[in-house]
Amino acid sequence: MRRRGRTRTIAAVSALGLAAVLSGCGAGVGSSDVTLTLVAADYGNGAADSSKKYWADLVERYESDHPDVEIDVSVYSWNDVDRKVKEMVDAGSPPDMAQIGAYADYASQGLLYRAGDLLSIPVQADFLSQLSTAGEVNSVQYGMPFAASTRLLFYNKSLFTKAGITPPETWDELVECAEALKADGVKFPYALPLGPEEAQAETLQWLLSGDGGYTDVGGTYGIDSTENVETLSWLRDELVGKGLTGPVAPGKLDRAKAFEAFAAGDVGMLNGHPSLMELARKNGVKYGMVPIPGAEDRTPSALGVADWMMAFEKNGHRDEIGDFLDFVYSEKNVLDFSREYDLLPVTSSASRAMAASGQDKELKPFLDQLPLSEQYPVGKTSWAAVNAEIKQKIGRAVEPDGSPAAVLGELQAAAVRADSAG
Repeated sequence: MRRRGRTRTIAAVSALGLAAVLSGCGAGVGSSDVTLTLVAADYGNGAADSSKKYWADLVERYESDHPDVEIDVSVYSWNDVDRKVKEMVDAGSPPDMAQIGAYADYASQGLLYRAGDLLSIPVQADFLSQLSTAGEVNSVQYGMPFAASTRLLFYNKSLFTKAGITPPETWDELVECAEALKADGVKFPYALPLGPEEAQAETLQWLLSGDGGYTDVGGTYGIDSTENVETLSWLRDELVGKGLTGPVAPGKLDRAKAFEAFAAGDVGMLNGHPSLMELARKNGVKYGMVPIPGAEDRTPSALGVADWMMAFEKNGHRDEIGDFLDFVYSEKNVLDFSREYDLLPVTSSASRAMAASGQDKELKPFLDQLPLSEQYPVGKTSWAAVNAEIKQKIGRAVEPDGSPAAVLGELQAAAVRADSAG
């Protein structure tokens, strides 16, 4: 989730700081027959809620029942974790497991175990179907979804009440709301974060709202489609061009800064994932959430973002890895992680439990979006390169004098080249 999407970067969800290492967090230290290494991302915002605590508890419980296995977990910030795993792989010393943002490059190099060679049948079958599919390369699942999120339109209830408006359902209504907020002196009537931190998420959500996307129904890149050009042209002319996106150019506004502005009461509306709820609450902002407006009606498909678990073959220990991952994906552990970090479960059993639980009512609107959500094309080995290009270039498309057709054409050409190279 990088959040993407991810995400708390949060797409939702990045924690700054130095790497932290957990080693030998339970019984059997010094006497284990097998040591498994796991590199994981930190979903917390600091020491108080670092993912170190989640993994320490989980590992202690696992090792207490498996004295012959030691789990050595290293937790890194989202700024560092993908790079750290790449460095380990390039050095010929991959971890046994990695919980990071993408898996396809490693799968295409033949470095990963198949999910079906690790997990028990009930555990693999418990993954939500669209996430299992997103974890496939050439119809084989290598990526195991670990955490998920979707997007809703957040709005500031106090600002809306003052302006006498109700949440929009269509693009035209969104413009009307933004104009009313601007007339009331709201700094960012609609925050449009297309800066390089997480531009791929905001972009895809808008493309989906305009009945487009990064790929067509066959999975081929279609970034410069007519629908996508029309969507970004509308953004340029109706929101940016009318001064409804605030004092910072969308291409310079990062998602984290947009979220901070919302929590400060300076934003009327923006697309957000679940971690924004806690940030807004901490700052006393009264917020509402509704499905993303579309060109004619509510958007039928929301952006969905998943982060991934994978297991490397290099060190062996297939059976031990599989047994540990079966434990990781138990209903209790999936629910505990999702609730701790305001994320969505990746399994059907945990999703049903969350939907039926009163303590998760604020997450339910996001959970309802997940079955119809659309993921990034993470199964393409070219996606990492295309993602980087989108982050750097898409903001130019909505500048007042920008050319959506030209920018999307550049991105499509880059995607085709990357696909061919892969």
